Amino acid sequence: MIRDLIELEEKIGYVFRNKKLLENAMRHSSYANEHKQKGMKDNERLEFLGDAVLELSSSDYLYRHYPNMREGDMTKLRASIVCEPTLAQCASVIELGSFLRLGKGEEQTGGRNRDSVVSDAMEALIGAVYLDGGFTSAKEFVERFILNDVEKKKLFYDSKTILQEIVQSSFKGEQISYKLIREEGPDHDKKFVMKLFIGEKGFEDGWGRTKKAAEQEAAYKTIMTLKGQPE
Repeated sequence: MIRDLIELEEKIGYVFRNKKLLENAMRHSSYANEHKQKGMKDNERLEFLGDAVLELSSSDYLYRHYPNMREGDMTKLRASIVCEPTLAQCASVIELGSFLRLGKGEEQTGGRNRDSVVSDAMEALIGAVYLDGGFTSAKEFVERFILNDVEKKKLFYDSKTILQEIVQSSFKGEQISYKLIREEGPDHDKKFVMKLFIGEKGFEDGWGRTKKAAEQEAAYKTIMTLKGQPE
């Protein structure tokens, strides 16, 4: 069931003056194509705008909060924050997929849970907030829902590299490997579970819509285990 957009406003703590902007942000191209006769527009232009707002907001945030970070490192960190998996993860927190208007084909092939679809919608939502309430409102949205817990996001997306460094210093001669434990779901909405091994010893399992994403989660969870920290 597609949820009422009033619920989305409640979730994000922002009420649109122009409701049509929010409706547009949640309208996937597949839905707009099925309703061409009604003159409906998809969310791709808002996505384009939101992408620019997100990049400026995140750049401003990193500049102010990491005064000693070099330009190259800020660029890498920003890239990890605004990449598709991160945006999809942030979108899942507000259950954005459940508010999308999708065409029948996109709906049937799992588009509501596809990272590319929900991450694009997240950018479209940022663009809509920007047009409706200005840059300050959009920046507040980005900082609340995307730039929260930057250190954890940084660790997560650098997890395979960081774990490799830990293993090289603490597990002499041992190698990291990943084993596919199982696959779930239909071909258009496949989920993978990968188990991480250091040498012959198994550590954590990771879940993802690609094997790479599952490996990344397994690496992050293994780092937390080795550090004795909660995930």
